[in-house]
Amino acid sequence: MDIKLLGGKIAKARKEKSMSQAQLAQLLFISPQAVGKWERGESIPDIVTIHQLAEILEVDLNYFSENFKSAHEHTRFKSADTNVEDDELVEPGSDDLPRSQDRQLLTNFNGSNLADTDFAGVIAHNSKFKGSALRGSDFTGADLTGSSFMGSDVREANFDGTNLTDCSLAVIDLTGASFNKTVLIRTELSKSVLADAKFRDVKLIDVKLNMIDLRKTTFENCIFDGVDFTYSDLRGQHLDGLIFTNVKFNKAALNDVTFKGATLTNVSFRPQFALTNKYYKAIKTICFDEAKMDKLTYAALKGIGADLSKVTTI
Repeated sequence: MDIKLLGGKIAKARKEKSMSQAQLAQLLFISPQAVGKWERGESIPDIVTIHQLAEILEVDLNYFSENFKSAHEHTRFKSADTNVEDDELVEPGSDDLPRSQDRQLLTNFNGSNLADTDFAGVIAHNSKFKGSALRGSDFTGADLTGSSFMGSDVREANFDGTNLTDCSLAVIDLTGASFNKTVLIRTELSKSVLADAKFRDVKLIDVKLNMIDLRKTTFENCIFDGVDFTYSDLRGQHLDGLIFTNVKFNKAALNDVTFKGATLTNVSFRPQFALTNKYYKAIKTICFDEAKMDKLTYAALKGIGADLSKVTTI
C-alpha cells in the first residue's frame, strides 16, 4: 500500500464529512497529531483502525485499497499535500459550493462541541450527532426526521415540538431533557439515560424504549400506541391516567408500577424468564385501580396473578 495514497484518501473522506482532524481523532480516541501523520503519509493506521475509519467516514472498506475507484472519485492522490482539483476549489463565501459538500456541512455534526447551540426551527433531515456535546441545546420546533444521536451528551436539551420521526437515540445521556408535544413516530431510544427527562402531551407511535432506566422519567398526558418497553426498568413508575394501545412490557421490570385510571388495550406483560414465584410476586405489586382494559388484556393479567379487583373491562 502506498502510504501517501492512503493518507490522501483519509484526508479526502474526512473533508467530505466536513470533519476536522481533531474531531476525527476524538472519535478514534487518538491524538490529532496521529491523524495528521496519516494524511501526510508519515505513518499508517493499523487494520483495526482502518475498519473504524471506514465506519466513521461512511466509506466502503475497499475505498482504502490502491485499486478502488468509485464513480465519484476524480482526484488522484499523488502526494499527501495534493489539493482538490480545480473544479472543486471554492472561494470563501462562494455560492458554487458543491451540493454534496453543502449537505455534509449541514447534516454532519459528529464529534462537534455544540453545547447550548440554538437549533430551534431548523430543518435538518438525516443529521448525525455521534460523539457530540449537545448539553443544553435548543431543538424547539426543529424537524430532525431520520437523524441519529449516538454516544452524545444531550443533557437538559429542549426537544419541545421537535419532529423526531424515524430517529435513533442510542447510548446517549438525556438527563433533564424536555419532550413537550414532541413528534415521536418510529423513534428508537435504547441504552440511554432518561433520568428527570419529561414527556408531556406526547403521542408515542411505534416507538422503542429498550433497555432504558425509566424510574425517574416523567410521563404526563401521554398516549402510547405500538410502544415497546422490552428490558426497560419502570420500577415505581406512575403511569396513571395514560392510554396504552398495542404496547409491549415484555421482560420489563414493573415492580410497584401504578396504572391508576389508565386505559390498556391489547397490552402484553411477559416475564423476563419463566413464570417464577418472584415474577408472580412482582405482578401482584402493580396497581391497576380504576383502570380500563379490553377482555384479552384482562385475561392475560388475571392468568399471571395481577390484582384486577378494581378494573373495568371494555
